[in-house]
Amino acid sequence: MAQSARAIVIGGGIGGLTAAAALHRRGWEVTVLERAGSLEPVGAAISLAPNALRALDVIGIGDEIRDLAAWQGDGGLRTPGGRWLSRSSADAAAARFGGPLVLLPRTTLVDRLAALLPPGAVRTAAAATLADPGDRARPARVAAAGEELKADLVVGADGINSRVRNALFPAHPGPVYAGFTTWRVLIPVPGVEFASHETWGRGRIWGTHPLKDGRVYAYAAAVAPAGERAPDDEQAELLRRFGNWHDPIPAVIAAARPEDVLRHDVHHIAQPLPAHHLGRVALLGDAAHAMPPTLGQGGNQAVEDAVVLAHHADDLAAYTAARLPRTTAIARQAVKVARLGMAESRAVVAVRDTAVAALSKARPALFLRSFDGIADWRPPYASEEAHAGKR
Repeated sequence: MAQSARAIVIGGGIGGLTAAAALHRRGWEVTVLERAGSLEPVGAAISLAPNALRALDVIGIGDEIRDLAAWQGDGGLRTPGGRWLSRSSADAAAARFGGPLVLLPRTTLVDRLAALLPPGAVRTAAAATLADPGDRARPARVAAAGEELKADLVVGADGINSRVRNALFPAHPGPVYAGFTTWRVLIPVPGVEFASHETWGRGRIWGTHPLKDGRVYAYAAAVAPAGERAPDDEQAELLRRFGNWHDPIPAVIAAARPEDVLRHDVHHIAQPLPAHHLGRVALLGDAAHAMPPTLGQGGNQAVEDAVVLAHHADDLAAYTAARLPRTTAIARQAVKVARLGMAESRAVVAVRDTAVAALSKARPALFLRSFDGIADWRPPYASEEAHAGKR
């Protein structure tokens, strides 16, 4: 690759910034085009499993992010009444997968990734359109802010409603509604102590986790029609749906102001794309394989995509070959977990809870086993990439 090779990244989220940082580390001239007026991310917090942390090692910030790990002691899966169905611990997870699970504010990760780029590399308020995907004989072309930019590589990191994806694969049906909506809050909850947990009810899920900065990250999900919103406000909606669940859920809801609560319907790409590239354009993250959040792997897979793409930037067919089978399998697993966790039938829920409790007792590592083949991923060329960044 010539030193003057140029990459344009469309989308300044976590996946796009990671790709930009990885490409910059390998000597590419990188421009990030973000349509929003700032890099302020959508969402409250992100969970990074050992697989994503190893990917961040490739760009030199893995250990820094690991230092933000907050989950200590026991955690696991509970019923709305508070009974533990499955227990696990940070130590067990680290031992099984070779590293910790880190939960941190999205803004913290975005700021750290942006700091890896040279001044002027990120342009905000810069909506971009793919004009031509290019091929081996000609560069790709991107229209942005009234000018046309040429690039040896364009990265479509523009999210679930990706316009880049639509330009590359116009016949693809795109994302579909997953059948449930989610809420997220990231707030201080003084005086409340609890073990990290996820709680499964009938057609409803709640999770509560502490962050190292003292705040609490909580998320909820419920089966609901697409587009439905609370008649008053979303904090009141959480109280109606989860206010009688076990502690500390009522206290977390009470501590939240209506403006603290984010609500988003969940969509995913049910039909895999035929490829994650076309011409000189590659897709990553939600633009390529949006999945339900039930495995917590959406952002993690975007980070993986980014470092793999930087490694295969001169051979996008190899990028597709490395990423398409893996992300398709993980997305399908996330859909299966969503169906199980969001089950509404009393009979199905009773069988589910009984089975989880019995299997967890017989095999204490049951909860962790579901991440085998996911959290233990390692970049096969990590040492090569680290060396490239030091040249």
